[in-house]
Amino acid sequence: MTSPAGPHSGELMNIRTAAAAAVAVAALCAAASLTACGADSPGKASRVAITATDSACQVATTSFAPGEVTFTVTNKGKNTTEVYVYGKQGDGFTKVVAEVENVAPGLTRDLKATLAGGAYEIACKPGQTGAGIRTAITVSGGSAAATGEAEAAYDREIELAVTATGVTGGDGLTAKAGEKIEFKLENKAAAARALEIVDPSGKVVAEIEADANGAAETIVPLTGAGAWTLKVEGQGVVEVEKPLTVG
Repeated sequence: MTSPAGPHSGELMNIRTAAAAAVAVAALCAAASLTACGADSPGKASRVAITATDSACQVATTSFAPGEVTFTVTNKGKNTTEVYVYGKQGDGFTKVVAEVENVAPGLTRDLKATLAGGAYEIACKPGQTGAGIRTAITVSGGSAAATGEAEAAYDREIELAVTATGVTGGDGLTAKAGEKIEFKLENKAAAARALEIVDPSGKVVAEIEADANGAAETIVPLTGAGAWTLKVEGQGVVEVEKPLTVG
C-alpha cells in the first residue's frame, strides 16, 4: 500500500525545481561570455576585450548595462597606442570619461570606466595622436540616476607637437572658463622640451617636460576668462608662445 504524500511534498517539489533551474542558468552563464551574462545586471562589473591595431579598433562587445566596465586593451599594431572612452558633449563625443596611454606594441593594459546610460565612443589612437579610430558603444538597461553620471576625467585635450624646427598645433585656440583641459606635449626633437601653461595674470599654473622623442601631459582647470598663454621652451631653442583665449 502506497503511503499518501506528506503535507509539504508539493512545496519540496517546487523548491527542488527552482533550485534545478538556478543551476541550469548558472551553467549557461559559465559557458557564455562574462559580458553577455552581466549585460542585464546594472552595476555589475564586466570585462571586454579591445584589439587595437594601426588601422582598427575592435571592441568585443558594444552593448552594456550601466556600471563598471574593464576594457582589456591589446595593441597588435606597430605603433604605441592609447585608448579613450568618450562621452557625448554638445554635438560630438569629446568628454573624456577614461583613458589608458602608452600601450606599446604587444602589450595588454586595463582601462576601467564607470558608465551611466547613454551613448559613448571608444577611440584607439595609434601613434598617440589625432582623433583616433572610433567605435560606438551603447549603455542601456538602467538610468543614469541609478548608477551616477559618467564623470569626465577632463573635458577635452589640446595637443602640441615639437620637432627639431618648431611647434605644430595650438593655433587659434579657444576654450570656456571652467573647462578641464588635458594639455599634451609630444616631443619629436632630440632634446627635452617643456610646456608652461600661463594664466591671464602671468602666473605659471602648470608645467610639464617631455623627454627626447617622448610625451607628457597634465590636466589644468581653466579657472578664469582672459588671455592664457602656452609656452614651449628648451635649452638652445627659441621660446614659442601660443595664445589660448578663454571666454
